[in-house]
Amino acid sequence: MKLIGLTGSIGMGKSTTANMFAEEGVPVFDADAAVHALYAPGGDAVAEIEAAFPGTTGSQGVDRTRLSEALARDPAGFEKLEAIVHPLVAAARESFIEEARAAGCWAVLLDIPLLFESGREDAFDVLVVVSAPEDVQRERVLARPGMTVEKFEAIKARQTPDHEKRTRADFVVDSSKGLADAREQVKRIIAVLRPAANDGMN
Repeated sequence: MKLIGLTGSIGMGKSTTANMFAEEGVPVFDADAAVHALYAPGGDAVAEIEAAFPGTTGSQGVDRTRLSEALARDPAGFEKLEAIVHPLVAAARESFIEEARAAGCWAVLLDIPLLFESGREDAFDVLVVVSAPEDVQRERVLARPGMTVEKFEAIKARQTPDHEKRTRADFVVDSSKGLADAREQVKRIIAVLRPAANDGMN
């Protein structure tokens, strides 16, 4: 079974592209969605986060505003949070992969926002990067509610540059030419990969 890693910088259209793979029958694991589930009421991360950052959870699960404030006050906060969340996400990811393998899927796609930044590229058989020109990226991101130029630049500074991601990718999906064009690119990628998977390259 092929493990496809999908990533892309902020505003590139990664989530939309992941949905296109799902529409073509490729099971998709969404790391962000996994974190949301862990933070939700009854989620596996709630009790541990409350213990590490008292007062940041309630009946709604993890209160992201309070957690952000706690992280701002605690220089080591991000490391503590990652130590809680990352193993739980990894466990959810492994369960997803094993279920897909047991079901006989030829491939799965893992939507990993910080794939390169976390040094996990060797865990995948194929790397797909979603990209767009910088002016398109900037326009998309700054249109988001509450986004500022300063926030955008700070986020970009923590991400591997787009040109480097494209260089390290096996496939690049250009999301700047509209949904129909991006969907055709996804179909072409699947057409290339599926025969290889069926020829015993599992």
